[in-house]
Amino acid sequence: MHFCNMFKRLQQKWGVNGINMALIITTFALGGSACARIAGILLKLIFLEKNTIWWVAYVLLVTILWPICVILISFPLGQFKFFKNYLFRIWSKISGKTLENDPKNTNFVKKQTKIAIFASGKGSNADNIISYFKLNQLADVSLIVSDNPLAGVLAIAEKNNIPVMVLSKEDRLNYATCIERLRKSEIDFIVLAGYLKKIPSVLIEKFPNKIINIHPALLPKYGGKGMYGAKVHQAVIENNEKESGITIHFVDEIYDHGKIIFQEKCEIESGESIESLATKVHHLEYEHFPRTIADVIQKQNQR
Repeated sequence: MHFCNMFKRLQQKWGVNGINMALIITTFALGGSACARIAGILLKLIFLEKNTIWWVAYVLLVTILWPICVILISFPLGQFKFFKNYLFRIWSKISGKTLENDPKNTNFVKKQTKIAIFASGKGSNADNIISYFKLNQLADVSLIVSDNPLAGVLAIAEKNNIPVMVLSKEDRLNYATCIERLRKSEIDFIVLAGYLKKIPSVLIEKFPNKIINIHPALLPKYGGKGMYGAKVHQAVIENNEKESGITIHFVDEIYDHGKIIFQEKCEIESGESIESLATKVHHLEYEHFPRTIADVIQKQNQR
């Protein structure tokens, strides 16, 4: 169980799926074995016995050979890009150099993507996303935006020392103040997590294909203005649907209309209540929303 939890934490931190995680661990293992074997063979040609000098030379050789071995092994296993970035990340920590302070070096890993979460309510999805990206350092939740001064998400932001912006009625007329705050905060990506206001075209134009939303049903059904929370679950049950689920999609100028990124289903059982269906859907949201955000950001960073 402990190993499984550690495996899952590393998977979240590195932002990879289960198959790639297994290939990465395999590359680490094969790389370590290969460099140890090669170092032993080379020293056997030079030293007659394993004395103190032999062990010092062995450690030095393994240190030098390990990055070479894992890079070579990463090619056939399809993990070259991960290990290239991994080794540059280690070098940046040792040398103190990063992409920001050494712009001539294009091999260093890009800075973390900065996320702004827009939410109107208690913020359970926002809390889950924040926790996820504390482990997965691909991105950082750097700002919480809400249209509700009493929203529970503001307390979550305070708990996590994340700056907040509460939109006034005037702010929501043209979002000019909001856009300026996003610019000053160097926000790269916007996540709607229970945000009930329509996103204006001016904000969408500033963040093309960089605003995503989660909807508690299988779009294109049960979407549109006024379709949120319990209202969605009630409509699904009243129409005798056999399944519901979640839809994660890009945001455009129409409610719940943008290109679908990911969907996951759950079965609706006989006698299903609004509350029990909501619980099922929430489980899907918590499981899939952070990972899908990471997948989208990772793909966009690779372009």
